Amino acid sequence: MLPLLRCVPRALGSAVAGLRAAAPSPPLRPLLQPAPRPCVRPFGFLSVRSGSARLPSLLRPRKPCSCGCGALHTEGDKAFVEFLNDEIKEEKKIQKHKSLPKMSGGWELEVNGTEAKLVRNVAGEKITVTFNINNSIPPTYDGEEEPSQGKKAEEQEPELTSTPNFVVEVIKSGGKKALVLDCHYPEDEVGQEEEDESDIFSIREVSFQSTGESEWKDTNYTLNTDSLDWTLYDHLMDFLADRGVDNTFADELVELSTALEHQEYITFLEDLKGFVKAQ
Repeated sequence: MLPLLRCVPRALGSAVAGLRAAAPSPPLRPLLQPAPRPCVRPFGFLSVRSGSARLPSLLRPRKPCSCGCGALHTEGDKAFVEFLNDEIKEEKKIQKHKSLPKMSGGWELEVNGTEAKLVRNVAGEKITVTFNINNSIPPTYDGEEEPSQGKKAEEQEPELTSTPNFVVEVIKSGGKKALVLDCHYPEDEVGQEEEDESDIFSIREVSFQSTGESEWKDTNYTLNTDSLDWTLYDHLMDFLADRGVDNTFADELVELSTALEHQEYITFLEDLKGFVKAQ
């Protein structure tokens, strides 16, 4: 009986070997060819395998910190706070204006967060200039200028300048309509010094709006200056200059907006540090 049982595995092994030989084997993939990857793993969620105890970092439960407060404190948060401390110190070191600079010409300044309003009354007319510092710094492109020899790259970083779009609103005494002029700083004009007195800002659109409405209506006709007659455009620029909105005003507005933007940026960094550090 024992010899018969011993021969059974041999017979089964021969049968299996015959089946393997009959079935065509798949072609071998070259050794250096990477395995095909049908999809990209997003955020590590696909690293969770069936029956595996390993969890991605986003799903892995965090243990409370040793201080006993029950909040989440990580080494990344600690490094983040240290970086923000250094960044705030550096920004305060290079801050030019501890307080916002004043505008010449009798303009009164009103600030509400990132929005600023300049108001001036001239001979029965009320002139209001409104601007917002958000997205007011033109983008800087790396690699345009190489640092010169003997100077560090940090020393040659371009000074960030805020050049916001601004809206001029002129209201006549007792009038029910306001003449609204949407102005901006062309990128090719900012920072250039030319011999002729060219305008450093431009009028983009002109429209009339009702003084009793809290919001402007898009149904009112808006004049685009791209295809405007140059004589009419020059008269509009002179109209603004006679009311104190000229190149001098535009230069001072850039200085004011840059100071306000830098001030709000430092405040944002301080709030971000307090948020990350909060327990």
